[in-house]
Amino acid sequence: MLTRIVIRWFINAVALFVAVRLLPGIEASTGGIIAVALILGLVNALIRPVLVFLTCPLIILTLGVFTLVINALMLQLAGSLGRTLGFDFYISGGFGTVFLGALVVSIVSFLLSLFFISETERGRG
Repeated sequence: MLTRIVIRWFINAVALFVAVRLLPGIEASTGGIIAVALILGLVNALIRPVLVFLTCPLIILTLGVFTLVINALMLQLAGSLGRTLGFDFYISGGFGTVFLGALVVSIVSFLLSLFFISETERGRG
C-alpha cells in the first residue's frame, strides 16, 4: 500500500516536472514540484471524485471531455494550495495554461503508470 502511494507520488512529480519544462506559464522549484505532487495526489483522491459525481451528466453529455476541465481545476487547486503553504509553484497565463498543464500531466501520468503500476493495481483504481 505504501509503495503504491510512493510510486503515484513519484509519477505525479515527474508529470509536473514535464509540464514545468514544456509550458512557459508554469514555474516551480524542485521542492515546489515535489510538494505540489503530494497535494495533487490528495486533491485527486479527496475532491476529484466528488466533482466527477456532481458533474456526471455534463461528463456524459460531452462524452468525457469535461474530465479534462476537472483535471485542470484540480491542478489549479493543488497549485494554489501549494503557494498558500509557501511552496514555489506558479501558474500564470490563465485557464489555457492550466488546461494545457493538466493535459500534459494527465498524458505523462498515464504513460508512466503503464510502466510502473501493474495491471491488477490499475484495475483497482
